[in-house]
Amino acid sequence: MRTRRKFAVAISAALLLLVGLLAAGTPTPAAAQEGSGSVAVATYDLGDKAFTDPQTGTVSELRAVVHYPRRLTGRLPLIVMAHGSWWACDSKDAATWPCPAGSHPFPSYRGYDYLGDALANHGFVVVSISADGINQTSFDYGDRARLVNEHLRLWQQVASGARGQLSGHFVDPATGHRVTPEFAGHLDLTRVGTLGHSRGGKGVMWQASDKHRAEWPAGVRVRAVLGLAPVKFDIPEGDHSDTLITGLPFTVVTGTCDGAVHEAGQEYLDDLAGRNTVTDYSVSLRAPITITTTRPGHRRTSSARTTAPAARPRN
Repeated sequence: MRTRRKFAVAISAALLLLVGLLAAGTPTPAAAQEGSGSVAVATYDLGDKAFTDPQTGTVSELRAVVHYPRRLTGRLPLIVMAHGSWWACDSKDAATWPCPAGSHPFPSYRGYDYLGDALANHGFVVVSISADGINQTSFDYGDRARLVNEHLRLWQQVASGARGQLSGHFVDPATGHRVTPEFAGHLDLTRVGTLGHSRGGKGVMWQASDKHRAEWPAGVRVRAVLGLAPVKFDIPEGDHSDTLITGLPFTVVTGTCDGAVHEAGQEYLDDLAGRNTVTDYSVSLRAPITITTTRPGHRRTSSARTTAPAARPRN
Protein backbone atom coordinates (compact mmCIF):
# COMPACT_ATOMS: atom_id res chain seq x y z
CA MET A 1 0.00 0.00 0.00
CA ARG A 2 2.86 2.39 0.78
CA THR A 3 4.30 1.82 -2.69
CA ARG A 4 0.94 2.58 -4.32
CA ARG A 5 0.62 5.72 -2.20
CA LYS A 6 4.07 6.98 -3.16
CA PHE A 7 3.41 6.27 -6.81
CA ALA A 8 0.11 8.15 -6.80
CA VAL A 9 1.58 11.15 -4.98
CA ALA A 10 4.58 11.16 -7.33
CA ILE A 11 2.39 11.17 -10.43
CA SER A 12 0.16 13.85 -8.91
CA ALA A 13 3.18 16.07 -8.21
CA ALA A 14 4.52 15.49 -11.72
CA LEU A 15 1.21 16.49 -13.25
CA LEU A 16 0.88 19.57 -11.03
CA LEU A 17 4.34 20.81 -11.98
CA LEU A 18 3.62 20.05 -15.61
CA VAL A 19 0.41 22.07 -15.40
CA GLY A 20 2.42 24.97 -14.00
CA LEU A 21 5.02 24.80 -16.74
CA LEU A 22 2.34 24.60 -19.41
CA ALA A 23 0.50 27.55 -17.86
CA ALA A 24 3.72 29.50 -18.25
CA GLY A 25 3.63 28.82 -21.97
CA THR A 26 6.52 26.34 -22.05
CA PRO A 27 6.53 23.23 -24.25
CA THR A 28 6.08 19.78 -22.76
CA PRO A 29 9.37 17.91 -22.22
CA ALA A 30 9.78 14.62 -24.01
CA ALA A 31 9.14 11.67 -21.71
CA ALA A 32 11.97 9.31 -20.96
CA GLN A 33 11.86 5.96 -22.69
CA GLU A 34 9.77 3.74 -20.47
CA GLY A 35 11.15 0.58 -18.98
CA SER A 36 13.87 -0.55 -16.59
CA GLY A 37 16.97 1.60 -16.66
CA SER A 38 15.40 4.61 -18.36
CA VAL A 39 16.36 6.89 -15.46
CA ALA A 40 19.93 7.44 -14.26
CA VAL A 41 20.98 8.68 -10.82
CA ALA A 42 24.00 10.69 -9.76
CA THR A 43 25.01 12.56 -6.61
CA TYR A 44 27.35 15.45 -5.94
CA ASP A 45 28.91 16.62 -2.68
CA LEU A 46 31.10 19.71 -2.36
CA GLY A 47 31.39 19.38 1.41
CA ASP A 48 29.62 20.32 4.63
CA LYS A 49 30.92 23.91 4.59
CA ALA A 50 30.80 24.59 0.85
CA PHE A 51 28.38 27.52 1.00
CA THR A 52 28.28 30.50 3.34
CA ASP A 53 25.12 32.56 3.02
CA PRO A 54 26.12 36.09 1.96
CA GLN A 55 23.37 37.72 4.03
CA THR A 56 23.26 35.69 7.25
CA GLY A 57 26.57 33.84 7.34
CA THR A 58 24.83 30.48 7.73
CA VAL A 59 27.15 27.65 6.67
CA SER A 60 25.58 24.94 4.50
CA GLU A 61 26.59 21.88 2.54
CA LEU A 62 26.28 21.72 -1.24
CA ARG A 63 25.00 18.17 -1.65
CA ALA A 64 22.29 16.71 -3.87
CA VAL A 65 21.00 13.69 -5.75
CA VAL A 66 20.09 14.02 -9.42
CA HIS A 67 17.56 11.89 -11.31
CA TYR A 68 17.60 12.33 -15.06
CA PRO A 69 16.61 10.53 -18.27
CA ARG A 70 19.46 8.20 -19.15
CA ARG A 71 19.09 9.26 -22.76
CA LEU A 72 19.28 13.05 -22.80
CA THR A 73 17.66 14.58 -25.87
CA GLY A 74 16.68 18.16 -26.52
CA ARG A 75 16.82 20.82 -23.79
CA LEU A 76 15.06 19.62 -20.65
CA PRO A 77 13.50 21.58 -17.78
CA LEU A 78 15.15 21.41 -14.36
CA ILE A 79 13.30 20.77 -11.10
CA VAL A 80 14.88 21.56 -7.72
CA MET A 81 13.40 19.85 -4.64
CA ALA A 82 14.03 20.98 -1.06
CA HIS A 83 13.21 18.82 1.96
CA GLY A 84 11.90 20.12 5.28
CA SER A 85 13.17 20.18 8.84
CA TRP A 86 14.54 17.03 10.48
CA TRP A 87 17.60 15.82 12.36
CA ALA A 88 20.69 17.23 10.66
CA CYS A 89 22.92 14.42 11.90
CA ASP A 90 22.31 10.72 12.55
CA SER A 91 23.06 11.38 16.23
CA LYS A 92 20.08 13.13 17.78
CA ASP A 93 22.34 14.68 20.41
CA ALA A 94 24.38 16.52 17.78
CA ALA A 95 24.12 20.27 18.22
CA THR A 96 26.73 21.64 15.83
CA TRP A 97 27.34 21.80 12.10
CA PRO A 98 29.24 20.07 10.63
CA CYS A 99 28.20 16.98 12.58
CA PRO A 100 30.48 16.10 15.50
CA ALA A 101 32.94 13.21 15.35
CA GLY A 102 31.21 9.85 15.14
CA SER A 103 28.07 11.34 13.58
CA HIS A 104 27.14 11.76 9.92
CA PRO A 105 24.75 14.06 8.01
CA PHE A 106 21.22 12.69 7.81
CA PRO A 107 20.33 11.93 4.16
CA SER A 108 16.95 13.70 4.08
CA TYR A 109 17.62 14.78 0.51
CA ARG A 110 17.24 11.13 -0.55
CA GLY A 111 13.70 10.96 0.85
CA TYR A 112 12.14 11.92 -2.48
CA ASP A 113 14.06 9.49 -4.66
CA TYR A 114 10.79 7.90 -5.77
CA LEU A 115 9.49 11.31 -6.86
CA GLY A 116 12.71 12.18 -8.64
CA ASP A 117 12.47 8.89 -10.54
CA ALA A 118 8.85 9.57 -11.54
CA LEU A 119 9.59 13.10 -12.71
CA ALA A 120 12.69 12.01 -14.63
CA ASN A 121 10.50 9.46 -16.39
CA HIS A 122 8.42 12.44 -17.53
CA GLY A 123 11.48 14.06 -19.10
CA PHE A 124 12.71 16.33 -16.30
CA VAL A 125 16.16 16.62 -14.75
CA VAL A 126 15.49 16.58 -11.00
CA VAL A 127 17.86 17.83 -8.28
CA SER A 128 16.99 17.10 -4.63
CA ILE A 129 19.19 19.23 -2.39
CA SER A 130 20.35 18.71 1.19
CA ALA A 131 19.72 21.40 3.82
CA ASP A 132 21.09 19.78 6.99
CA GLY A 133 23.32 22.71 7.89
CA ILE A 134 20.35 25.06 7.81
CA ASN A 135 18.22 22.63 9.82
CA GLN A 136 20.91 22.49 12.49
CA THR A 137 21.69 26.19 12.84
CA SER A 138 19.10 28.44 11.21
CA PHE A 139 15.39 29.22 11.16
CA ASP A 140 15.82 31.82 8.42
CA TYR A 141 13.76 30.92 5.35
CA GLY A 142 15.87 33.24 3.26
CA ASP A 143 18.74 30.81 3.94
CA ARG A 144 16.73 28.04 2.28
CA ALA A 145 15.85 30.25 -0.68
CA ARG A 146 19.44 31.34 -1.21
CA LEU A 147 20.65 27.73 -0.98
CA VAL A 148 18.27 26.91 -3.85
CA ASN A 149 19.71 29.84 -5.78
CA GLU A 150 23.27 28.64 -5.17
CA HIS A 151 22.46 25.21 -6.60
CA LEU A 152 20.81 26.91 -9.58
CA ARG A 153 23.97 28.97 -10.09
CA LEU A 154 26.01 25.76 -10.20
CA TRP A 155 23.57 24.21 -12.67
CA GLN A 156 23.76 27.27 -14.89
CA GLN A 157 27.48 26.52 -15.22
CA VAL A 158 26.68 22.88 -16.04
CA ALA A 159 24.07 23.88 -18.64
CA SER A 160 26.48 26.22 -20.41
CA GLY A 161 29.23 23.61 -20.59
CA ALA A 162 31.57 25.74 -18.47
CA ARG A 163 34.02 23.98 -16.20
CA GLY A 164 32.31 24.99 -12.98
CA GLN A 165 32.33 23.74 -9.42
CA LEU A 166 30.37 20.58 -10.22
CA SER A 167 32.84 19.41 -12.87
CA GLY A 168 34.20 16.01 -11.85
CA HIS A 169 31.90 15.74 -8.84
CA PHE A 170 29.06 13.61 -10.19
CA VAL A 171 29.10 10.13 -8.64
CA ASP A 172 27.05 6.99 -9.24
CA PRO A 173 25.68 6.28 -5.74
CA ALA A 174 25.35 2.56 -6.49
CA THR A 175 29.03 2.07 -7.34
CA GLY A 176 30.77 5.11 -5.88
CA HIS A 177 32.44 5.71 -9.25
CA ARG A 178 32.58 9.12 -10.90
CA VAL A 179 30.29 9.64 -13.87
CA THR A 180 30.16 12.32 -16.55
CA PRO A 181 26.54 12.92 -17.60
CA GLU A 182 26.28 14.95 -20.80
CA PHE A 183 24.11 17.72 -19.35
CA ALA A 184 25.70 20.53 -21.37
CA GLY A 185 23.35 21.50 -24.18
CA HIS A 186 20.50 19.45 -22.70
CA LEU A 187 19.30 21.75 -19.91
CA ASP A 188 17.04 24.76 -20.15
CA LEU A 189 17.50 26.96 -17.10
CA THR A 190 14.77 29.29 -18.35
CA ARG A 191 12.35 26.45 -17.50
CA VAL A 192 12.87 25.70 -13.81
CA GLY A 193 10.32 24.23 -11.41
CA THR A 194 10.81 24.23 -7.64
CA LEU A 195 9.26 21.92 -5.05
CA GLY A 196 9.60 22.20 -1.29
CA HIS A 197 8.21 20.29 1.67
CA SER A 198 7.30 21.88 5.02
CA ARG A 199 10.02 24.45 5.84
CA GLY A 200 11.44 23.77 2.40
CA GLY A 201 7.99 24.67 1.06
CA LYS A 202 8.21 28.16 2.49
CA GLY A 203 11.79 28.30 1.23
CA VAL A 204 10.76 27.81 -2.40
CA MET A 205 7.87 30.26 -2.00
CA TRP A 206 10.41 32.80 -0.70
CA GLN A 207 12.81 32.07 -3.56
CA ALA A 208 10.10 32.55 -6.21
CA SER A 209 8.39 35.56 -4.63
CA ASP A 210 8.01 38.91 -6.35
CA LYS A 211 10.22 40.49 -3.68
CA HIS A 212 13.16 38.12 -4.15
CA ARG A 213 13.00 37.35 -7.87
CA ALA A 214 15.92 39.66 -8.59
CA GLU A 215 18.12 37.28 -6.55
CA TRP A 216 17.81 34.48 -9.11
CA PRO A 217 21.10 33.65 -10.83
CA ALA A 218 21.57 35.28 -14.22
CA GLY A 219 19.86 33.33 -16.97
CA VAL A 220 17.61 31.36 -14.59
CA ARG A 221 13.85 31.63 -14.81
CA VAL A 222 11.51 29.81 -12.44
CA ARG A 223 8.27 28.85 -14.17
CA ALA A 224 6.31 26.85 -11.58
CA VAL A 225 6.35 26.31 -7.81
CA LEU A 226 4.90 23.47 -5.73
CA GLY A 227 4.65 23.62 -1.94
CA LEU A 228 4.02 20.26 -0.24
CA ALA A 229 2.50 20.90 3.18
CA PRO A 230 4.43 24.19 3.44
CA VAL A 231 4.71 25.90 6.81
CA LYS A 232 3.10 29.32 7.11
CA PHE A 233 4.83 31.59 9.59
CA ASP A 234 4.73 35.30 8.74
CA ILE A 235 7.31 37.39 10.58
CA PRO A 236 6.21 39.93 11.55
CA GLU A 237 2.69 38.51 11.73
CA GLY A 238 0.58 39.55 8.77
CA ASP A 239 3.55 40.43 6.56
CA HIS A 240 3.59 37.95 3.69
CA SER A 241 5.67 40.03 1.30
CA ASP A 242 8.59 37.57 1.40
CA THR A 243 6.46 34.77 -0.05
CA LEU A 244 3.94 36.62 -2.22
CA ILE A 245 3.91 35.25 -5.79
CA THR A 246 1.69 37.15 -8.21
CA GLY A 247 3.26 36.37 -11.58
CA LEU A 248 4.01 32.63 -11.50
CA PRO A 249 1.77 29.56 -11.49
CA PHE A 250 2.07 27.68 -8.23
CA THR A 251 0.41 24.85 -6.36
CA VAL A 252 -0.05 24.18 -2.66
CA VAL A 253 -0.74 20.60 -1.53
CA THR A 254 -1.82 19.94 2.04
CA GLY A 255 -3.20 16.96 3.95
CA THR A 256 -5.80 16.76 6.67
CA CYS A 257 -3.74 14.05 8.40
CA ASP A 258 -0.62 16.23 8.61
CA GLY A 259 0.10 16.37 12.33
CA ALA A 260 2.62 19.20 12.07
CA VAL A 261 1.32 22.00 9.85
CA HIS A 262 -2.16 20.65 9.00
CA GLU A 263 -3.56 22.77 6.14
CA ALA A 264 -1.90 26.07 7.03
CA GLY A 265 -0.27 26.15 3.60
CA GLN A 266 -3.64 26.97 2.04
CA GLU A 267 -3.16 30.47 3.46
CA TYR A 268 -0.64 31.19 0.69
CA LEU A 269 -3.62 31.29 -1.66
CA ASP A 270 -5.58 33.51 0.73
CA ASP A 271 -2.71 36.01 0.59
CA LEU A 272 -3.12 36.14 -3.19
CA ALA A 273 -6.86 36.53 -3.44
CA GLY A 274 -7.48 38.56 -6.61
CA ARG A 275 -3.76 39.32 -7.09
CA ASN A 276 -2.21 36.39 -8.98
CA THR A 277 -1.97 37.29 -12.66
CA VAL A 278 -1.44 33.75 -13.94
CA THR A 279 -3.01 30.88 -12.03
CA ASP A 280 -2.67 28.97 -8.79
CA TYR A 281 -3.99 25.66 -7.54
CA SER A 282 -4.82 24.28 -4.13
CA VAL A 283 -5.06 20.55 -3.46
CA SER A 284 -6.19 19.09 -0.15
CA LEU A 285 -5.43 15.37 0.14
CA ARG A 286 -8.46 13.86 1.81
CA ALA A 287 -11.61 12.06 0.82
CA PRO A 288 -13.12 13.74 -1.10
CA ILE A 289 -10.15 15.53 -2.70
CA THR A 290 -10.80 19.26 -3.05
CA ILE A 291 -9.11 21.22 -5.82
CA THR A 292 -9.41 25.00 -5.92
CA THR A 293 -8.31 26.79 -9.07
CA THR A 294 -7.81 30.56 -9.11
CA ARG A 295 -7.36 32.70 -12.20
CA PRO A 296 -7.60 36.45 -12.64
CA GLY A 297 -11.24 37.33 -12.16
CA HIS A 298 -12.25 33.69 -11.88
CA ARG A 299 -12.54 31.24 -9.01
CA ARG A 300 -13.80 27.70 -9.23
CA THR A 301 -13.94 24.97 -6.61
CA SER A 302 -14.58 21.34 -7.38
CA SER A 303 -14.50 18.10 -5.40
CA ALA A 304 -13.89 14.54 -6.47
CA ARG A 305 -14.19 11.53 -4.21
CA THR A 306 -11.39 9.01 -4.39
CA THR A 307 -10.64 5.63 -2.86
CA ALA A 308 -6.95 5.60 -3.82
CA PRO A 309 -4.55 5.04 -0.90
CA ALA A 310 -2.86 8.32 -1.75
CA ALA A 311 -5.96 10.22 -0.69
CA ARG A 312 -4.96 9.98 3.00
CA PRO A 313 -1.17 10.18 3.35
CA ARG A 314 0.29 10.11 6.84
CA ASN A 315 3.50 11.68 8.14
